[in-house]
Amino acid sequence: MFLITITINSGQVPTEQAEELLANHRAWFTSQFEAGHFKIVGPLKDKGMAGIVIAKVASREALDEIIAQDAYYPDLARYDVAEFKANLVANDITGD
Repeated sequence: MFLITITINSGQVPTEQAEELLANHRAWFTSQFEAGHFKIVGPLKDKGMAGIVIAKVASREALDEIIAQDAYYPDLARYDVAEFKANLVANDITGD
């Protein structure tokens, strides 16, 4: 599994493209969620223009291909990726 922190470089996003890019970004993570690659997706509450994704894919290479499809890739966002093994998973994880 992978933990991805995505931080949009808002100062580099052209103002006239901001809404379209954000809509495309949201469509990207929704499609990856529906495909079963992204297990949890959400914004960081204490940091604007940033969010996390917990992804489960076959390899880092597969994840890199998915990330490359994001509207902000490669220059309009930073993608910090860490691979981890989930040893304990709560049954009551919710979007709260």
